Amino acid sequence: MDSIFVTHKAADAIPIWFVTAANYKDVRKMIGAAASSFADAAGFEPKSGRYLPLPGKSAEEARLAGVLFGLEGGEEARDPFLPGRLAQQLPDGVYRFANEPHDTRLAALAFALGTYRFTRYRKADAHAVKLDLPQGLDRDELTHIVEGVTLARDLINTPANDMGPAQLEQAARKVAARHNASIAAIIGDELLEQNFPLIHAVGRAAAGAPRLIDMSWGEKKHPRVTLVGKGVCFDTGGLDIKPDSSMLNMKKDMGGAATALALAHMIMARKLKVRLRVLVPAVENSIAGASFRPRDIYTSRKGITVEIGNTDAEGRLILADALALADEDKPELIADFATLTGAARVALGPDVPAFFTDDDGLARDLMNYASSENDPLWRLPLWRPYESMLESKIADTNNVGGSQAGAITAALFMRRFVTTKSWLHFDVFAWNAAAKAARPEGGELQAARALYALLAARYG
Repeated sequence: MDSIFVTHKAADAIPIWFVTAANYKDVRKMIGAAASSFADAAGFEPKSGRYLPLPGKSAEEARLAGVLFGLEGGEEARDPFLPGRLAQQLPDGVYRFANEPHDTRLAALAFALGTYRFTRYRKADAHAVKLDLPQGLDRDELTHIVEGVTLARDLINTPANDMGPAQLEQAARKVAARHNASIAAIIGDELLEQNFPLIHAVGRAAAGAPRLIDMSWGEKKHPRVTLVGKGVCFDTGGLDIKPDSSMLNMKKDMGGAATALALAHMIMARKLKVRLRVLVPAVENSIAGASFRPRDIYTSRKGITVEIGNTDAEGRLILADALALADEDKPELIADFATLTGAARVALGPDVPAFFTDDDGLARDLMNYASSENDPLWRLPLWRPYESMLESKIADTNNVGGSQAGAITAALFMRRFVTTKSWLHFDVFAWNAAAKAARPEGGELQAARALYALLAARYG
């Protein structure tokens, strides 16, 4: 994709003035009396999200003289992504920041993310808005992040008829090819032969064969970091079928896989000093004669027997086999991403993903980066007493824990398949139900930018 950030300083870039109640008097002096009078006549006030294009100095001058954009007022004043609104409001052209917003780097990132449009099935009018980056910002770094977010959004927004397990594998192969990473896939009945029974059980009823995608990159001497992404390309709920309202957006149930691939792209583009592995169990949870059933019992890759309490709790099953494989390498860090539970959304809403870990230091660092990157996260506890909710009378564990603490019991279930202390589990929503600044309606990348910042600090 072409970068929104220009590669050279544009002498004629149109200035964007970020205005607040505190600095509006000074800004008025800098834009001049004529522009200030125009702003007054237009009724402009320095409030959050207010936008005003300033006309050229003469009737013959077609280009804008500048843009005023308000940053203060109301709840959105605390959103450093608010400048992301500009990308959809501005006419074509090259722009620059004439003064500093609250956070210049996040404002530039938001500006770029706000230009996103999903155009695979419905072409949009070309919109050529570019940003002349402020001095000191790393163009390549911001571009890699924007590319990662765009990749995730595109994958999540693509419907299941064009994003089944095979197509998800192809998307992973494109990422691998770009960065010269090795990649392989274990497909269909090969999953049984190579001891991935839970992935096979969940995906065997679908027309598209289930698979485990395995990508590796980096020097073997570097610390091992493994990413695992839930790749349920569509989730009917299986025999415990979802109601239509719950099934409508289940094309996004591979949002965890999209997150892992997006983060992998950022890591490889930055050339972090890690031995990276990405595992994506890719399935479709369909209904057919071969569907797995409630009360079935399967022996997982790790040897733990699992009784199926609900076929709609399939994500944790495929992750269990993938996490067991990840753990066999004894990496320094394992992070998994999954659109896993409605319980996490009830607790924290759609914008704040839950995460779980036993590593307190890792959790503190991650929360700091979640704040600095405007990529919100909140830690929930791996509360061991709730493990009793997962008890089965005839197997080692059940895959569901009852009607309470669903996000926690799901995390506790997966914790049984990992031995490393530095394990992170992210329960993400991966979706914007309504458009927000820099975050259009539809698929969304969550948690990856925060973890990327942490990894870049550790391994950059």
